[in-house]
Amino acid sequence: MKFRILFFALLSSLPMFGQMRLLDSVEVNKINLEEYLIINYSQTKEIEVVPGQKIFVDFTLSDVPRVYDSVIYKWGGMRLGSKDLVPFEIIADDNENSVSVYVTKEKKQVNLRSGAKGFDLKQKVEPNEPWFSSDKLVFGILTVLLAIVFYTSSLQNKFWKKFYMIIPSLLLCYLLPALFNTLGIISKDYSSLYNVAKDYLLPAALILMTIGIDFKAVMNLGPKAIIMFLTATVGIILGGPVAIIVFSWIDPSVVGGEGYDAAWRGFSTLAGSWIGGGANQAAMLETYKYNPDLYGKMVTVDIVVANLWMAFLLWGAARTEKFDKWLKADTSSIEELKQKVSNYQLSISRNPSLTDYMVILGVAFGIVSISHFFGEDLAVFFENSLGPESPFASSFFWLVVISTTGGLLLSLTKLRSYEGAGASKLGSVFIYILVATIGMKMELHEAIKEPMLIVVGIVWMLVHVGILFLVGKMIRAPFFFIAVGSKANVGGAASAPIVAAAFHPSLASVGAILAVLGYALGTYGAIISAELMRFVAP
Repeated sequence: MKFRILFFALLSSLPMFGQMRLLDSVEVNKINLEEYLIINYSQTKEIEVVPGQKIFVDFTLSDVPRVYDSVIYKWGGMRLGSKDLVPFEIIADDNENSVSVYVTKEKKQVNLRSGAKGFDLKQKVEPNEPWFSSDKLVFGILTVLLAIVFYTSSLQNKFWKKFYMIIPSLLLCYLLPALFNTLGIISKDYSSLYNVAKDYLLPAALILMTIGIDFKAVMNLGPKAIIMFLTATVGIILGGPVAIIVFSWIDPSVVGGEGYDAAWRGFSTLAGSWIGGGANQAAMLETYKYNPDLYGKMVTVDIVVANLWMAFLLWGAARTEKFDKWLKADTSSIEELKQKVSNYQLSISRNPSLTDYMVILGVAFGIVSISHFFGEDLAVFFENSLGPESPFASSFFWLVVISTTGGLLLSLTKLRSYEGAGASKLGSVFIYILVATIGMKMELHEAIKEPMLIVVGIVWMLVHVGILFLVGKMIRAPFFFIAVGSKANVGGAASAPIVAAAFHPSLASVGAILAVLGYALGTYGAIISAELMRFVAP
């Protein structure tokens, strides 16, 4: 009896060996597919499994050459062959291996389709259950944290003023959910709130933040204001690729990486943030699929570099006469601008009613549903045309683009007046909920591993600043236009009005108007910058 117990104990401690077998039509009909994890070879890159899990792999969406000699199936050390392409079964073991299938033609290997080179089986690690696992509770916790941050940042006592000078409120909106995740109070592994915020609140925020654009009012700011704003956008678009080129000579490992860990993918989120704002940043994170475990590093670079630049601009606002003298700027348009902005603000401002809020939400989420509908069809079309690796093959990409475009088109209609009822404020609420859900996905220990990334961000910002002052000197633009044009890109609606008000309180809305334009351009500019960075990345 003791021998039997010892024998079974030893047997249970042995590693599990995996199995792979090909399935013809008869065998497919015999098996119970409810017992299997069903995946499509052409749409899978990585899956998490546990030892003994059954996996059914089919090829219904795969492009297969019309003529071929044989098919080879490989998984770890296993290799099977057949004359026809058929589904196959895998019973996972406790190893992590790659699965690949290819056909041969005249003794040459031919992949099934561009981008479909196989997938990886990863061992699934069951996370520890947090204190609060229900999203009904987690959502309440996140909103309470946001309320605490906003309330304390609005207090005028010395302690909170000094505290938020050291730790910006936006950073705290990321860090508190991340801290709660780290302490096991809540967990990203048990929550689907990010997906809800990404798919519904983010596109709605993009619509609400662009619907209020008044092109006439923006043009009334004068050509120099628009030129400096667009110059700031170009500076961010070009700054990323230049910084990568510079660090490719200094330390390629900082700006390198492969797959979804590639640094250029992370930098695309900086481009989204520094041209538009949080919504565009989140859009780039999802579009280019940067590893969320490493995203904390990019958030740190964003906050640190952007706030260093903002500190300089606030310092420079008190010395604007000296800057204007060096720039040889004509500042007479500033006084005229104050009056124009005041008139514009008064023309659309009103106390919102319940009807206003219902119309705003109906318009926003109506366009979101339309964006989902057409985005999925466009993604399929471009996947078939350009392959699954193309960013245009992402339904989320088209969700963001269609939503932004919808907001821009509505800004040309009477619906633009709903900005005066607080459309962009509702959009900001959605954005900060999204920020909190992103913060819950952060790994704090990853955020401090590579301080050199901050240096990359500083080089990037120096390129942006250099282009700004070069063009500003050429057209004799006032320092006010340089500062606000920059922060409308880099800081967005959260900080551009602050910088504008530092020059004169009545100019705060100038920063807001340009920041809204930044939201509109953020997605487009960030994609251009990301593709340039992809091209120059080591």
